[in-house]
Amino acid sequence: MYAIITVTGADHTGIIAAVTTALAEKDINILDVSQTLMDKWFTMILRVELGDSSSDIAGLQKHMDEVGEREALVIRIQSEALFTAVNEI
Repeated sequence: MYAIITVTGADHTGIIAAVTTALAEKDINILDVSQTLMDKWFTMILRVELGDSSSDIAGLQKHMDEVGEREALVIRIQSEALFTAVNEI
């Protein structure tokens, strides 16, 4: 299963490290990533592949919520199919 992850928040050191480490802990493969800074705001969008053992988006969201709380970020995950359907309308 593929998913889209968005990460937003005030820029600070370690955001990419925290997010990618948390994904690696769940054996999530990052297929594509885009990140930008807008003034003092950090934004990152990742396209990821969830393995068979990590295909539960709700469980992954809970794991990433812990990272978001610790790093003062908003991290949202949705299936790529849902993301594509919503953005094509």
